[in-house]
Amino acid sequence: MSAHRYVPGRVGLLLIDTMNDVFSEDGKAYLTFKEEFERIGTFENLKRLLAGAREQGFPVFFAPMSYTEADYTSWKHVSGVHHEMFDNRLFVEGSWGAEFHPELSPQDDEIVITPHKNIDVLANTDLEVQLRQHNTEYIAIAGMVGTMCVESTARSCMEHGFHVTTFTDATAAVGGRDAYDAMILRYPFISHATLTVDEFLTATRASAT
Repeated sequence: MSAHRYVPGRVGLLLIDTMNDVFSEDGKAYLTFKEEFERIGTFENLKRLLAGAREQGFPVFFAPMSYTEADYTSWKHVSGVHHEMFDNRLFVEGSWGAEFHPELSPQDDEIVITPHKNIDVLANTDLEVQLRQHNTEYIAIAGMVGTMCVESTARSCMEHGFHVTTFTDATAAVGGRDAYDAMILRYPFISHATLTVDEFLTATRASAT
């Protein structure tokens, strides 16, 4: 039995930016992550994680990112990450690229968080309200990008008193293997458990018995 314990009825899954621009082969950012997705097995692991969460009855929260034309053209202070988004017109509101990938999409009874424009989802959306309204204390965070939105949101959730689980195999980093290795070293400092998808699903099943 896993040493990690989860309180039944208090566990939720957050999937960040499971959008066509990232996970579909024709997506604008797909080639940036393709090699790491294949090495880690990110896409298939995310599908198994989502299926396992649904099987166990967790609330699932989807956090999309999108930008309007006004965002692209009117922001006064544009950070490095936003230059990447704006220069490449990633996640254009209303476009195919800003839609959820068909295999990583919400069902009718799942929660879609208001779209975020910065990398900390908790700080910039209704995520915290939704987590608390759905009785979620133990939040597992996966998706993209592991070194930006996932990491920032995990840190923020931890600082707001949530139990945070991060994943070694349900995300990927900007910068390839070296960036991934550094990310995985940081995750245990900002979360309460850093697990594989299988380890997490095994632990939640064991905790429910």
